[in-house]
Amino acid sequence: MGKNNKVVLYIAMSLDGYIARPNGDVDWLMAIDGDGDNGYCAFYETIGTVVMGRATYEEILVLSEEYPYIGKKNYVLSRSEQPAAPHVTFTSESLASLIPQLKEEAEGDVWIVGGGKVVKDCLDLGLIDEMEIAIAPTVLGEGIPLFPAGMKENVYTLTHAGTSGQFVMLKYKK
Repeated sequence: MGKNNKVVLYIAMSLDGYIARPNGDVDWLMAIDGDGDNGYCAFYETIGTVVMGRATYEEILVLSEEYPYIGKKNYVLSRSEQPAAPHVTFTSESLASLIPQLKEEAEGDVWIVGGGKVVKDCLDLGLIDEMEIAIAPTVLGEGIPLFPAGMKENVYTLTHAGTSGQFVMLKYKK
């Protein structure tokens, strides 16, 4: 049967459902009081592989002095050829074949970091086993939605609800 790894979406969003400003900026998240790291370190220890879109990857490079996911296998989805980069593997492989393969091979869970299109595609394909969503007390009014219009219906079960500072923390499983 293979490993019991899960594919997890772990992400923060605004009260009105956005994960970033229209330009991809997440500066608004830094102004919110959390509780320590809001459980991030404990979550990160369960992760073996990180998957994200190219735009999310490029935003992370702008925000971080050092690439934050060193020591994990990193896959960046891109439809165009990318120059080699340290710590990541660029791939144009379909999510339908890539994610199940990573789930089987990973030394831990597979984290879908984002962005919106990657989340939509993973949900449309039924690939996300769990979602951990931190809801920030901010209304952005516009931006990149966590759940873009036109998605297939997905049903999850709430397994935990709590708070961490000013964030509401929700956990769902398939």
